[in-house]
Amino acid sequence: MSKFNLATVAYLLTATALWAGNAIAGRLLVGSVSPTTLSTARWGLAALLLLPFGWRVFKPGSALWQNKQRFLVLGLFGVGSYNVLLYLALQSSSAINVTLIGASMPIWMLLIGAVFYQTKPNLLQLLGAIVSLFGVAIVLTRGDLGTLISMQMVIGDLLIMMATILWAFYSWMLSRPGSSSEREWPWADFLLAQVVIGLVWTGFFDGFEIATGHAYLDLNAWTASLILFVAVGPSLIAYRCWGLGVSGAGPTVAAFFANFIPLFTAILSAAMLGEPPQLFHGVAFALIVAGIWISSRQGRSAYA
Repeated sequence: MSKFNLATVAYLLTATALWAGNAIAGRLLVGSVSPTTLSTARWGLAALLLLPFGWRVFKPGSALWQNKQRFLVLGLFGVGSYNVLLYLALQSSSAINVTLIGASMPIWMLLIGAVFYQTKPNLLQLLGAIVSLFGVAIVLTRGDLGTLISMQMVIGDLLIMMATILWAFYSWMLSRPGSSSEREWPWADFLLAQVVIGLVWTGFFDGFEIATGHAYLDLNAWTASLILFVAVGPSLIAYRCWGLGVSGAGPTVAAFFANFIPLFTAILSAAMLGEPPQLFHGVAFALIVAGIWISSRQGRSAYA
């Protein structure tokens, strides 16, 4: 049975806060590190840091080899494709477009659950999605919803849409009970298997970037510190917390917490620029929380 408690909330909030930091770091690195090279460096470093704790997962008798097809997909959707698409999207799409499209996560989660996992959403979950998305829209428009009309679509918007759909599939796969779900494995083994397999996929994509002459890396103290941050915080810590959060709350309820990412991004950006939080930040926070509360009323037992 799902356990939607304070620990689960803390896991999901930690993950989303760190991913907000990842969006800022990724934007700061535009022009210094090419997208797939950044993803390769990020996950390569993460794998090295995690290797001393989870290396046993690659031993011949490990359960990894019995679930290799599942981990190939987990590594592709959750580590390889999602992050490459995110960093590619940041090259051409505005922050408001990327975060708004990413905030469609609850809708995709409900749709994928209904189509592929025979879990139909209830009315409260749909209502919660609408309320929460309204809160996100307030953050992204800084309280002026009229600016949504002037938004224009670019290739980056399509890339982040694809990334969001892949992440929804990844989260549903994490929540399924069985020998390859989060809680049945030592945490380091489960995460390292995904990271290494995802790194293989990322390296494959990076090969195209290198072959076409679009790969570049301006390594200095500033870029190195940002890469280290995304390798530890948004990678190791956030992925571990997200896995535990999804296992506790279920994929649909967990998806609503992703709507905190644009809110946290706005707050972190404001802090970096020395600007105090505004009233609309508080309104948005209340709406996002309300959406989570509404959606979780009848949604908890559906993911046991």
